[in-house]
Amino acid sequence: MPVLFGANIEPAWAEAGGPLRLATQAEQDGLDLITIQDHPYQANFHDMWTLMSFLAARTDRIAFVPTVANLPLRPPAMLAKAAASFDVLSGGRLRLGLGAGAFWEAIEAMGGPRRGKGEAVDVLAEAIEVIRALWSGQRSARAGGAHYRVAGIHPGPTPSAELGLWLGAYGPRMLALTGAKADGWIPSLSYLGPDRLAEATARIDDAALQAGRDPSAIRKVYNLNGLITPTSTGPFHGPAEQWVEQIHELVEGIGMNGFVYWPEQDHERQLALFAREVAPALRQL
Repeated sequence: MPVLFGANIEPAWAEAGGPLRLATQAEQDGLDLITIQDHPYQANFHDMWTLMSFLAARTDRIAFVPTVANLPLRPPAMLAKAAASFDVLSGGRLRLGLGAGAFWEAIEAMGGPRRGKGEAVDVLAEAIEVIRALWSGQRSARAGGAHYRVAGIHPGPTPSAELGLWLGAYGPRMLALTGAKADGWIPSLSYLGPDRLAEATARIDDAALQAGRDPSAIRKVYNLNGLITPTSTGPFHGPAEQWVEQIHELVEGIGMNGFVYWPEQDHERQLALFAREVAPALRQL
């Protein structure tokens, strides 16, 4: 599958017009994806769905990915309905990033549940069943278990084939769930360094094979935080040529097939450098 390149856009509302300006720039510069964080408890963040819908209405081609949708605060049946509606209305421009949950104190403060790691994975597995059922196009759907359940619901709208389910996964059980049930994987450099990527991808691929799936059909997108600078000060902190070399190694050596840039500062200029210097050189390779 082709390697994709994207830009992360902070959902901050303090700078009026900032997200729209960056989204428009990303599309004009030829990037494939825009990712938006989903932290509803952050006072300075827009709601993820509202912001993505607004940006999709003002763009034409670029796809959108929640990184990642906050399952504890978004029940899966409603999440599936929202995602399918967005996908249909935008012309197939959504990939549903989904996570088991984090920042539990903040989630609990907003009225959500607090879950342990093991329980969170079990709940996520049920949520995937519910979401798939709501996307099935069947006359009625039954799915779920102890935590989430739909019983005789009439699914709709039916999303496009492009709407995939990408998991933010790190632990062994989450990686196995990704390989067995998900369409994509979206880890971050700040939580999973390049030295650990090979082991993680092997777990995903093994789980996919055990489930009778083709591992090469799973989209593997790496969130890259760093800076494009004239001189090198370390991994993903250096000139565009260094970024091209490092990303190329991750494609050829590990099998990653998507990269989203999260600049540490100077977002507008940094995203432009990534789109205009790094991504085109990698596409040529």
